[in-house]
Amino acid sequence: MQFILYTTGRCNLSCGYCGGSFDPNVVPWKVEYRIGLLDELIKSGDVVAFYGGEPLLNMAFMKDVADRFPDARFVVQTNGLLLDRLSPKLLDSLSTILISIDGREVVTDMYRGKGVYRKVLNSVSAVRAKGFEGELVARMTLTRHSDVFSDVMHLLDLGIFDSVHWQLSFVWVPIESWPDLWGWIRESYMTGLRRLFGEWLARLERGEVLGIVPFRGILKRVLRGGPIPPCGSGTESFTILTDGRVVSCPIAVSEGWAFVGRLGNVSRSDLEKRKPIVKEPCRSCDRLRVCGTRCLYTHLERLWGIEGVEAVCECSKFIIDLVENNLERIVGATSGSRLRLEDLMYPDHNNTVEIMP
Repeated sequence: MQFILYTTGRCNLSCGYCGGSFDPNVVPWKVEYRIGLLDELIKSGDVVAFYGGEPLLNMAFMKDVADRFPDARFVVQTNGLLLDRLSPKLLDSLSTILISIDGREVVTDMYRGKGVYRKVLNSVSAVRAKGFEGELVARMTLTRHSDVFSDVMHLLDLGIFDSVHWQLSFVWVPIESWPDLWGWIRESYMTGLRRLFGEWLARLERGEVLGIVPFRGILKRVLRGGPIPPCGSGTESFTILTDGRVVSCPIAVSEGWAFVGRLGNVSRSDLEKRKPIVKEPCRSCDRLRVCGTRCLYTHLERLWGIEGVEAVCECSKFIIDLVENNLERIVGATSGSRLRLEDLMYPDHNNTVEIMP
């Protein structure tokens, strides 16, 4: 199983699509429960992911958890500004670090603040210099100012990140923020995706695997299936907030449907019995096995109404079709080189990458 632990509700940035820190009355800025309460839930081999706020604002808690559960696999999602302050021991305990960076400098700084792009790259370089051998994932938020081809390739070409994943900033901002939503989807996003997939496939046929998470993750789901939703929220992954509440989704910090219980009153067996929530139109969709409703929060909240559902569906179906319609070439690329199909499967464990953009 995976457990996402909030270390704090506080953040040291206030990004345009996010807003920064949580209200401390909703997500306290300090951990308020006894760490021993985690013993009932976390077992050997589980994935423990640190989340916030900015999780690195509470490295002491991270250290305590890593020391207490040495047989777990540890992941952190961070804005990257404090990475260079991680102790060698804590750094060595991490299998994956996901760093928020939105592509080119102009796009990143537009939303995250002037100078953030450079600071993040300096921190990431410092981590590599310290000998970090785990995976570094650039986690992009894709907005109407993004170009999926240019921004993804820019991050890969830096030679620092092993993989790049993006999430569409749909529903997190008012729909009015996308004055020509469908024009952007069809003329910018889909055009860029087609070009990006073509580059990924061409490199693959030359024996090189570009770390583009959605293509590799969708391929794995096409061939092997996976949890619903793809991140496992509410079925294989649960979030523990700083006040000890256990919720099914790390984003749903105040929604009633997400509340599972409280530390001390929820057992691991309770969590293992939970089933995925699938409503229409996803329940009847022939792509459910691969898409997996994309995202539990947006599937249930539908903040943009019917238009938002349709926009998400169209984008999801398009990227799934890119992979499914090229399976023969993908398999052929592996049979004609030193690569194995197994080398393309991603991820090998739930590292909090959502798979479906």
